[in-house]
Amino acid sequence: MKPLFFSLFISATVFSQTTGADKMNIVKTNVTAYAFRNVNLTYERVINKKFSVSAGFGAMGKGSVPFSNSFLKDTEFSDTEVSMTNFTLEPRIYLGAGYGRGFYFAPYYRYSAFNVDQVTLTVDYSTGSSDPLKLSGKATGNSGGLMVGAQWFLGKTDSWVLDWWIVGAHYGKGKGDFRGNSSRPLTPAEQAELKDKINNLDIPFVEYTTTTDANGGNIKVDGPWAGVRAGLSFGYRF
Repeated sequence: MKPLFFSLFISATVFSQTTGADKMNIVKTNVTAYAFRNVNLTYERVINKKFSVSAGFGAMGKGSVPFSNSFLKDTEFSDTEVSMTNFTLEPRIYLGAGYGRGFYFAPYYRYSAFNVDQVTLTVDYSTGSSDPLKLSGKATGNSGGLMVGAQWFLGKTDSWVLDWWIVGAHYGKGKGDFRGNSSRPLTPAEQAELKDKINNLDIPFVEYTTTTDANGGNIKVDGPWAGVRAGLSFGYRF
């Protein structure tokens, strides 16, 4: 009886190590996101061979737009300061080896919040005067998407994790309010010119409406919200 019990114990242990079902929890961070000042952490719970669920949180402290000198230099947004937080809930469907390992498809939900400050908009009025407005405000978005990736276990005990987010994209709806105050009272004609100036800003993928008054202007964002995901995460499983 003892040899049979010992054989069953060894078989179960080998099977557990082979399938990876002995360690069902993974914590990791997307190391490539730190280039964008994005501090982040993700927890993944393996449910069975094919499925897992993960939740992630990321935050970018207030500062200039990452790599802004490459694409925002000499524009109204060159001095812009931004901060950001996001939360992602992601079930995963694993192919192949499973139990958190191999290629996967991951439908996901993401909530994002952006704070924007120090957008300097200089308006040259037909009267010959100019007036710099400092725009600031906040926008939030809710979106759903799909990501394709692959995850590997590393080390002698398969305790370390490498997660490659090959590509992901999400789409949804966003809302936001921004305000810019003038340094002096604006005439009705100047208010109209300010509105035209804001409406003619080249802001890709953003729908917004503009209203102006004697003290400045308001921008209301209400429309599509889209984004992409990619990166390389490193973590530990237990």
